[in-house]
Amino acid sequence: MKRSLLTFILAGAVVLLLHMLNEYHVITLSITVLSVLRWISLVPLFIFGFQKKSLTGWIIIMLLTGFEFGYDFPDAGIQLKILSDIFLKLIKTIIAPLLFGTLVSGIAGHGNLRQVGRIGWKSILYFEIVTTFALAVGLIAINVSQAGSGVALAPAESPQDALKSNPQSAVEMILHIFPDNIAKSVAEGQVLQVVVFSILFGIGLSLVSEKKMKPMLQFAESLSEVMFKFTNIVMYFAPFAVFGAMAYTVGKYGITVFSNLFQLLLTLYLALIAFMVLVLVPVMIIARVPIRKFFRAVSEPFTLAFATASSESALPIAMENMERLGVPRKIVSFVLPTGYSFNLDGTTLYLSLASLFVAQAAGVHLTLGQQLVMMLTLMLTSKGVAGVPRASLVILSATVASFHLPPEPVFLILGIDALMDMGRTSVNVFGNCLASVVVARWEGEFNDRATFEEPIVVDDSP
Repeated sequence: MKRSLLTFILAGAVVLLLHMLNEYHVITLSITVLSVLRWISLVPLFIFGFQKKSLTGWIIIMLLTGFEFGYDFPDAGIQLKILSDIFLKLIKTIIAPLLFGTLVSGIAGHGNLRQVGRIGWKSILYFEIVTTFALAVGLIAINVSQAGSGVALAPAESPQDALKSNPQSAVEMILHIFPDNIAKSVAEGQVLQVVVFSILFGIGLSLVSEKKMKPMLQFAESLSEVMFKFTNIVMYFAPFAVFGAMAYTVGKYGITVFSNLFQLLLTLYLALIAFMVLVLVPVMIIARVPIRKFFRAVSEPFTLAFATASSESALPIAMENMERLGVPRKIVSFVLPTGYSFNLDGTTLYLSLASLFVAQAAGVHLTLGQQLVMMLTLMLTSKGVAGVPRASLVILSATVASFHLPPEPVFLILGIDALMDMGRTSVNVFGNCLASVVVARWEGEFNDRATFEEPIVVDDSP
């Protein structure tokens, strides 16, 4: 992992350095020689990509290749937009069935609402409060940094005009949330309406008898699994889509957009740090969490999640460490897996930040009311799809489409998504571990006498 990341960073640094030397006339080599050198610098990455066969690796490789192709052949690069358009169409086909399957199975699959009990509603209440703060921090951070400003995209239609055509009064905005025809909502890409329908359907399913609930629940679970596999297949096309999107963007708008991407990356990590300091630390103090012991217990799953960019890889050790910290097993086994669907603090913060970045890049000024509607949309659509590779891309694309924003900035974000994923995933794990302690304290079942100690490894070898 470290070696591959270092290889990508060094190769990218070589490409960018050569571009800068060319732009500022620091060296006297001809443009043709510089171009050849830049293409040669990409060869080690392709060799490494064929050896490792990593999807994330190939996304970064094709990002750099698309960058170079769009810079050297701008006219041809503009024509490659069709690759990203195909990918976007495939992503849009995933959204409605995926949200329906995951939300229905997530709500009804935990048993009917009467069986969830105190732990259930306390967990959900805590999840919603904390993720709302995460969304708010993301919106504030991107409004302050204005990382998307200056990208100067030129979409085919004016996004501002499209937004003005939407209902603007409070009553109309509320009415627009609820579907009058679910097929129409799916066809028009009204994500929030699909989510509301799915939530109500899941609640209704949980209230019927087990005999009638079981077939529909199995259908929803099967639909979810099929859409997970469908997403896996579609994501194999992602490197080509990134190549086409990057070639188109650089060919049409130049290389200045990358200063905005660096600002976005910096904004995300500063926002994640601010969220942990301003929200999670006060929660720890209010809930009387033993802070030193908690940090010791969470350090291993946090580091593992950051290194692998996978919450699932950290789940077993997180459950074990929280139980050793003093959280009862019955609470750990409910709160942590549920939190992986409903308490994605880092992901929700990222989504609010990235969605507004897209609007800024498109030159659209969203009013406070429109930003609140966007936050409500993200609050609901981010639930239940944690197991999907690049789930944030699916949700971000759905939100962007709902607000009639151009998709080009989404593909720019995908190029640095691996670096962003490491930060948001580790915060997800940290937040879920804290949630288990908070719920245990709320239930009066946290064991303050437990002493978190590193497990003793016994060597049985002769």
